[in-house]
Amino acid sequence: MTSSTTRPQDKGHAATARRVIAAEAGALGALAQSIGPEFEAACARILGCTGRVIVSGIGKSGHIGRKIAATLTSTGTPAHFVHPAEASHGDLGMLTAGDIALLISNSGETAELADIIAHCQRFGIPMLGISSRPASTMARACDIALILPAVPEAGDEAIVPTSSTTMTLAMGDALAVALMEHRAFTAAHFRAFHPGGPLGAKLLRVADVMHSDMPLIAATAPMSEAILTISQKGFGVVGVQDAQGDLVGIITDGDLRRHMVGLMGMTAGDVMTRSPRSLAPDALAGSALALMTQAQITCLFVIDPAAPQTARGIVHIHDFLRAGVI
Repeated sequence: MTSSTTRPQDKGHAATARRVIAAEAGALGALAQSIGPEFEAACARILGCTGRVIVSGIGKSGHIGRKIAATLTSTGTPAHFVHPAEASHGDLGMLTAGDIALLISNSGETAELADIIAHCQRFGIPMLGISSRPASTMARACDIALILPAVPEAGDEAIVPTSSTTMTLAMGDALAVALMEHRAFTAAHFRAFHPGGPLGAKLLRVADVMHSDMPLIAATAPMSEAILTISQKGFGVVGVQDAQGDLVGIITDGDLRRHMVGLMGMTAGDVMTRSPRSLAPDALAGSALALMTQAQITCLFVIDPAAPQTARGIVHIHDFLRAGVI
């Protein structure tokens, strides 16, 4: 008897998966080709909004709407999801003058959105819509309708929301990124909204973890002083400054080993490696870690961009470990 886990028809599951993914990829290609003036107008409306983008939809559209609202919020466009059923029972008050509504309904005939549409019309709240039917009630009520291409849902029966929800999600991402780029929303801004977890750690700036108590000596200092400073500061290196206080070199364990013969009769300037690697205080911790890994070093001096030879701090690879970057 054939085991239920090895039925011949199971061999077709991977083929089905490839067919579904290909269908959704085709839908996204059609969506990309369909983007036009309405998208530009929608972005302009949102950029001119003094309040928040209030996203609403029900069922699968509601799930997608929550994600769109979250993406907008985390990329500099204040947004909030309102469930249409809850809106009909008091949450309509969350849509106020200055806001803009983003309504999602593939059919454009979702009855649960009727109260939100009526509320927006009553108080002059602009409405944007995402739908696959330009002649639908919702699309006609909206100031701007973003129409999804007429493509079939993935799967033989084409009854499960697949291609349509994928396109809706992509449309939301497209809006968020277009608005983000217009606002010149940077990684530093992104970190302000994502302070926790590995992502937040990698978006730390070097200035957030650097030490201002630096191991520094003069180029004319004897090597006995250099070794003492290395031991006292605990970074395993010492920076070397010229008479003007500019950082001109660094002494590492490797430099000490290369100059073992006659080391104690030398000065820091004799032993140092010139032009040490450095970075600016606003550099991302992730970039600093990448530089350390590439150069196979454990410390970097932080240089003031306004005075390229002036050391402002030092970071050790252990600082990034403690911050959770690694």
